[in-house]
Amino acid sequence: MKTEKKEKKTSKKRLRGILFPRDYDFLGMLSEQAAQTLVGVETFVEWLNTPDRSEPEPLARLEQDVDEKRHEFEEILTNAFSTPFDRQDMYSLSRRIDYILNYSHETATEMFAFQVSPDRPIHEMARALLKGTGHLAGGVKVMQSDHRQAITEIREARRAIEKIDEQYICGMTELLSSDDPMRAMGKREIYHHLRDGGRALRNSIDILHKIVVGLI
Repeated sequence: MKTEKKEKKTSKKRLRGILFPRDYDFLGMLSEQAAQTLVGVETFVEWLNTPDRSEPEPLARLEQDVDEKRHEFEEILTNAFSTPFDRQDMYSLSRRIDYILNYSHETATEMFAFQVSPDRPIHEMARALLKGTGHLAGGVKVMQSDHRQAITEIREARRAIEKIDEQYICGMTELLSSDDPMRAMGKREIYHHLRDGGRALRNSIDILHKIVVGLI
């Protein structure tokens, strides 16, 4: 008897979920992820500016926290009855934003492991990544409420991405003329990680732009 009542209750719950699907604040979750990613890149830049750089544990913890929230977002997105815009675009935007923080953490981890000191190109690329991520976070926050502002943020983010590419070329040009191959190899890996962070930012911005254009 108790089993029958429990089954009926479960059936009613499922039916209620179909007729009245729960609303989720997907835009809020994406905005929070972008904001936390910005905090992560800020933490990375602060770590670069620290004279005695220890192992970047705060950045690792932050990356783990953001990953857990992203996994929760993906699960909700998979099971949601409806979404404010294309489900695949939402997933892709979240995943690409995640790569920005991943590359920031990997860069710091390898710099510490390989004992690579930041030079001018590294500082410049990191600052440009921070600036671009700030505009990304700003664009995600207003992508539905203020299309004009979102487009402005996208445009500024792309300028920051261009800066990353410029500094990557400058840094690599200097490395190619280096007479210290071991030092050059270490720096090359760091330059590549920062450029990959810039590419993740570019992909995030491209997806954001597609979403904003579709919402106009």
